[in-house]
Amino acid sequence: MADLGDLKDLVAGGDIATTTEAAAPEVAAPKLDAQGRAYATGKRKNAIARVWLKPGSGKVTVNGRDIEVYFARPVLRMIINQPFHVCERDGRFDVVATVVGGGLSGQAGAVRHGISKCLNLYEPGLRPALKKNGFLTRDSRVVERKKYGRAKARRSFQFSKR
Repeated sequence: MADLGDLKDLVAGGDIATTTEAAAPEVAAPKLDAQGRAYATGKRKNAIARVWLKPGSGKVTVNGRDIEVYFARPVLRMIINQPFHVCERDGRFDVVATVVGGGLSGQAGAVRHGISKCLNLYEPGLRPALKKNGFLTRDSRVVERKKYGRAKARRSFQFSKR
């Protein structure tokens, strides 16, 4: 193509459409360890979860205990299973997680973040669905520290006129 006249010929001939189809983005290869597992670290509040994901029957183990025992509240189990529901992969992967720090709510969020990152590593094609629902982004909200001269982080002591 030497000048703009050649560009008109290309547009009229329809060659541009075929060149854009050939430049389709390639899906990255899965990143797995020697045992065929995907590993990722999830974080939420002060909780840190190390998560391993492998194909299986859908069993989730947290700190050596079953998910129903460790996270007794159904809401916490629902939070952990959200990435599987979004990607329509319910019951296809076994999850082994070790969690330290924080409370149960933060730990459930950390496990969800770790599972999402593992799913992204195991099947890179799931990234758009996980990203759209915000599962790949670490929720950076943490408890604000208490300041001196205050009852809590922002609350003042009760005012007394007399």
